[in-house]
Amino acid sequence: MSKKRAIIIVIDSMGIGALEDAEEYGDSLKCNTLCNLARANGGIEVPNMEAMGLGNIRKITGVNRVKNPRAKYGAMKMKSKGKDTTTGHWEIAGLVLDKPFKTYKKFPDELISEFIRRTGCKNVLGNVPASGTKIIEEFNAVHTRSKFPIVYTSADSVFQIAANIDVIKLETLYRWCEIAREILDEGDYRVSRVIARPYQVLGGKPTRIGKYRHDYSVKPPKDTILNVIEQNGQSVYGIGKIHDIFVGSGITKFTPTGSNAEGLNITLDAIKNDNSDLIFTNLVDTDMLYGHRRDYKGYAKAIEEIDKALNKILPAMKDDDLLIITADHGCDPTYKGTDHTREMVPILIYNKRIKPGNIGVKDSFTYVSKILKKWLF
Repeated sequence: MSKKRAIIIVIDSMGIGALEDAEEYGDSLKCNTLCNLARANGGIEVPNMEAMGLGNIRKITGVNRVKNPRAKYGAMKMKSKGKDTTTGHWEIAGLVLDKPFKTYKKFPDELISEFIRRTGCKNVLGNVPASGTKIIEEFNAVHTRSKFPIVYTSADSVFQIAANIDVIKLETLYRWCEIAREILDEGDYRVSRVIARPYQVLGGKPTRIGKYRHDYSVKPPKDTILNVIEQNGQSVYGIGKIHDIFVGSGITKFTPTGSNAEGLNITLDAIKNDNSDLIFTNLVDTDMLYGHRRDYKGYAKAIEEIDKALNKILPAMKDDDLLIITADHGCDPTYKGTDHTREMVPILIYNKRIKPGNIGVKDSFTYVSKILKKWLF
């Protein structure tokens, strides 16, 4: 008998309905990433997730309810305070945050001054909430002349630093981010992530280079299920930005990715050939490329591509493999602005011998960590 193994695929930001307290976070109670984007597109085609029971969770245009689903299906509420990537993933791994990370319209002068002093960069450009694609277009010319880093934030708790890597070495950009992380950790700034945003001018247009993006997150304040797995002598394989989100804590092996397609291919290869006890994948394109840019057409296409990848992933699973498909928050592309949205998330749980059915709505993402504990130990 082969050993039991678990696979988690997080479709970043694929929420499925506003939480009761969504208005406290500036969101409408009508926010519903998956259902609203499906309706806006006149339907989505996800036959694999449909067969698993996705359409049984909520009414989703183009996704049928099925009488005999292949998986357990339901939804989970976020118990933590927040609606960001770090908070969502930490809660999936069993860690609930009572105090949300801070967001900024502008970083304090003393923070920027200390950043300039320690990095020796002489000055910064921006220091405003902005779309990453727009701000590099706005400041590229002066950045190229001055070599000053472009610093910006968003409605999320992030300190983002963009640089043209044909002007500033990638290693320098990473070092600037490390210094920013150190400064933020020393003070009471409570910023979740520092993000390196390298770009190049391609075809005359500033273009972000996703494969060189790097996140510098706060280390989890307590052990998660990932640490428990590692302490038990087992292994955790992080694919995509999982290693960055947990700052390597509890991750025994990792591979960063530049796209969903790459992440899905690496996940498939890991299912076929890797011996890790937990394969933990984040698919970020739905959030980064489509949710924040309010591109509901691109978002739908990305979900459909993920579903197509299941044509190979599901048959590759062994009898003792458990697959969990879920999300970490919402980012309704039909809603205003560019912020995440405070939503519950869908969950599909599949094993070749599992008894399928409706698990209802769970009160916390920590439900996933409880499943892992029962499955792996």
